Parts: sequence; structure tokens; C-alpha cells
Amino acid sequence: MNTVHIRSAERALSVGTWLIVSGAVLYSILTVTPLMAAHTVPAWAWTAPVLPLVVDAAVVIVVRLDDVLARLGGRGGCWPITLRWMTGLMTLALNTADSALKKDLVGVAVHAVAPLLLIVTAETSLAYRRALTAAQAAVEARRAADRERAEQAARERAEYARAQAREEREHAALLAREQREHEARLAREQGEREERQRREEREERERAAAVEREIRERRERELEQREHERLRREQQARERAKVEERERAAAAERERREHAERSERERAALLERGPAASKLSEPQAREIVAEAYAVGLSVRQAAELCGWSVGWVSTRYAEHRDPDRADRADLAIVSR
Repeated sequence: MNTVHIRSAERALSVGTWLIVSGAVLYSILTVTPLMAAHTVPAWAWTAPVLPLVVDAAVVIVVRLDDVLARLGGRGGCWPITLRWMTGLMTLALNTADSALKKDLVGVAVHAVAPLLLIVTAETSLAYRRALTAAQAAVEARRAADRERAEQAARERAEYARAQAREEREHAALLAREQREHEARLAREQGEREERQRREEREERERAAAVEREIRERRERELEQREHERLRREQQARERAKVEERERAAAAERERREHAERSERERAALLERGPAASKLSEPQAREIVAEAYAVGLSVRQAAELCGWSVGWVSTRYAEHRDPDRADRADLAIVSR
């Protein structure tokens, strides 16, 4: 049973108890008031309900205080018990007195039901409340024990977690130290490898430099040889060029002399022909004018040889001096 169930039972007990007390008090007032009115001076008959109200008020006080003390787990001593039983017996006596005086046993039994129920209910409710308080205290004790066990378990878990974290930190520190040592060893090995590699590279560069110097020296020797060979070939070429130049000059001189001789002979041949007896055809005239121009005859001499006018021969000479002009003249003739 949990706290909810206990509180529900307490509420049910409180409601039931106060219902019984209220009913008993009301029944007692209704029963005792006529008896008190019959045994009171008529002038004071209106005070008849006071006594049952006082007795019932004492019952209510006892029930309420017992409820509070039971909730708190305390005990009031002998006086609350005396008051509880005294008020109960008074209520019983007052409710059964009228029937007892009339010797009505059935009336006594009937009117004794409410007071007896009130007395037993007060005692029972007090016992129930004490039992519920004890049960609640037991539940709270169990909860406190559970909380204590939970806190203990939490402390143990925290301690275990701290121990585990400490072990993990120590293990991590050990791993980190081993890692640092391993990295330092790798760094030393890497440094040795790099130093060895640098030394090998330096030796390789030195060998490469030696090979390069040898190659450069060989190339320089080859360049010197090629330069010497080039200079020798250029010297030979210049000598050959001089020889060829002399040969070309000689050939040009021979050609010039031959051309001069040929021109002289052609000129002599043309001059030997003498003036034309009549005007030659244009193709023949053009051929004679071209030969005359080539051997250096004058325009008049050429005109006499071909029988054409000096103006026409002069125009042909101009054409020989300016070939483009001759082409334009031909085009003009063709266009016409």
C-alpha cells in the first residue's frame, strides 16, 4: 500500500466517523431534549437542549483531538480516555434514561444503539488512525530506507564511476605516455632517416654535380671543337666564296665581253642590212626595233632599218624601257 491508498483510507475514516458522530449527536439532542424538558422547571424549559449540546460538544472535542493526536503519533494520557468514556457513558445514560424510568427494555435497547455506536466508533476510529499513522510511518520509513539505499547505491555508483574514471585517466595517461614515447621514437627514427636521406641526397647531388661538370666540360670541349670546325668551315666557305666570286666575276666579264661582241655583231648585221626599201610589216618592224634597242642603236637608225616613222619607233623604245606601259597600251588596243 502506498501513500495514496493510506490517504484515501484516512479520508473514508474521517468522513464515516463524522457522519456517525453527527447522526449520534442529532439523535441524542432529539432524544434527550424531551427528557430534560420534563425534568426542568417550566420557566426554564427552553434550556432543555443545552445539556445534550454540551455533552455532544465534549464528544466532538474528544473525537477531533484524538484524530489530530493519532495523525501526529502522540498520546494524551489518561484524561482524554476518561473524558471519552465519561462523555460516552453520559450520552448513553441520557439517551436510555427515559425508557429506563418507564421500564421499557426495548426502548432502552433502541436508544442505546446510537450512544454505543458513538463510543465504539470513537475507539475504533482512534485505533484505525493510530494503525494508519503507524502504516504511514512504516511507508515513510520504507521510503526513507529506499531513499537511503538509493542514495547509497548512487554513492556506490558515483564511487565506482570515480574509480573507473580514475582508472580510465590513469590508463589514458599511460597510453598517452606510451604514445609520446612511441612518437618520440618515431621522431628519432624519422630524423635519422631524414638525416640519412639528406646525406644520400647531398652525396647524390655531389655525384650529379661531378657528372654535370664532366658533361659541361665535355660539352664545352665539343662546343670548342664545333666552333673551331665552324670557323674552319667558314674560312673554307669564305675561300670558296672568294674563288666562286672570282670565277663569277670572270664569267661575268667573259659574258659581258661575249654580249658586247654579240651586240657589236648584231649591230653590224643590222647596219649592214641598210635602210628598208619600204615599210616592213609590224611584226618584222617590232623585231628589228627590239634588236636595235638591245644593241643600242638610236631611234632614227631603227626607223631607217624598219621603214616606220620616228614617232612609232620612239613609242616602241619607250615600251621597252617601261614594260608596264607596253602592257597598258596593248590592253587599250584590245579594248578598242
